[in-house]
Amino acid sequence: MSDKITVSVVVPVYNQELFIGRCIRSLIDQTLDKDSYEIIVVNDFSKDNTLSILDKFKGKIKLLNNKKNMGLPYSLNKGIRSSQGRFIVRVDSDDYVNKEFLNFLQMYLLYNHKMDSVCCDYYLVDDKENIIKQMDALKDPIGCGIMFRVEALINIGLYDKSFKVHEDKDLRIRFLKKYNINRISLPLYRYRKHSQNITKNKKKMELHYKKLIKKHK
Repeated sequence: MSDKITVSVVVPVYNQELFIGRCIRSLIDQTLDKDSYEIIVVNDFSKDNTLSILDKFKGKIKLLNNKKNMGLPYSLNKGIRSSQGRFIVRVDSDDYVNKEFLNFLQMYLLYNHKMDSVCCDYYLVDDKENIIKQMDALKDPIGCGIMFRVEALINIGLYDKSFKVHEDKDLRIRFLKKYNINRISLPLYRYRKHSQNITKNKKKMELHYKKLIKKHK
């Protein structure tokens, strides 16, 4: 853990050449002091032009490459384990954030020592970044846009690698058994809905949902 870096942003990516540039630019353009946060991108053996786009951000991101496709939970855990910050936040590679995103979330945790994590509300946006709807992050939770204290994530064992989808739900269930998730009612996160969302794979979603129910009864 670094004395200088407060926040570590973990961005897992697989074949997101259309959106990864927008995601990274929004993270670079934060109001938070540049020396106080790091952007860790875990490339899960992308086969499109994702890697060549990431090369353009050399010096501004910490790039980790998987030697083969390992899946989302593995990539997230790899990013968390390589982080230096006190706080961890996941931003998905097809999403982007408001310039105050990191500043507001880390400020909340810095001044609320009994709070274990904090999320912010989000906008659902389409491919062209048109706002579809504003969402309450506690009523309609998503796996990204939540800033955690790193020791809490480590204490619950990070992500379960056996979940190819619903890994966020599994983490959330385990996290809430010991810790709290709080909310800032500002839409600082942009959650993109498009045809390539992994949640469009209904068969895989149903299979892992049954697994989730079996694990947590």
